[in-house]
Amino acid sequence: MIMEKLYNMLRKLACFVMGIILTLCLSGWGPFDWFFTKPIVPPKGSETWVENEIETIHSQAKNINVEVLKLGLVAYINAKHQGVSEKDLLTIIDYSKPSIQRRLWVIDLKNGKVLFNTWVSHGKNSGTIHATSFSNKPGSLKSSIGVFKTMSDPYMGANGYSLRLVGLENGFNDKALQRYIVFHGAWYAHPDVIRKHGYLGRSWGCPAVRLDTVRPLINTIKDNSLVVVYYPDRKWINHSTFLAG
Repeated sequence: MIMEKLYNMLRKLACFVMGIILTLCLSGWGPFDWFFTKPIVPPKGSETWVENEIETIHSQAKNINVEVLKLGLVAYINAKHQGVSEKDLLTIIDYSKPSIQRRLWVIDLKNGKVLFNTWVSHGKNSGTIHATSFSNKPGSLKSSIGVFKTMSDPYMGANGYSLRLVGLENGFNDKALQRYIVFHGAWYAHPDVIRKHGYLGRSWGCPAVRLDTVRPLINTIKDNSLVVVYYPDRKWINHSTFLAG
């Protein structure tokens, strides 16, 4: 009986002591506080954050150029700082890739997910398989490069379900609204066209995607999300306020 009482007392004492130690550890004290410490999340926009995002995104989309992705993330950070876009969403189009490759990505930066990776057209006067010439001029039938943001309201236009783009860079794409540069669907943006002709069909300057992709894509990126249309144009890269830093 005495031994049983002693055992119970010791057990209660041990529970009490462990409770105190656990409380102190959770408050940041003690030799085991590392066990309860939450992982450090780097500040959004820091170099570590950029490197982490690159690793996460590239693990899901091996076909994205890491340097282009990095430029896109820098543009996203600067757009945030400038108050251009509050959405944690980034669309990248890489026109350094030929039209036979999937060169459009939509990235959810909040959850670290690649939502879309698909084919996208370029303007008929920008090139055939490769886009090599770009313009901001109305009637040029060429694609524009640079940083854009999407408008809020999709609409039904001559090319069906569409979404206007606002060009944010003077001299490179600021005439996008005037030129009616929009996301829209097109039969010629399907990989079947590549198999038949050897390259994707071309638009009048709009980033056209396949018909079965356009509605979910537009509904995802509408309402002031950022779109970065890349080409290794040194003038744009060196002068863009969105790529500084």
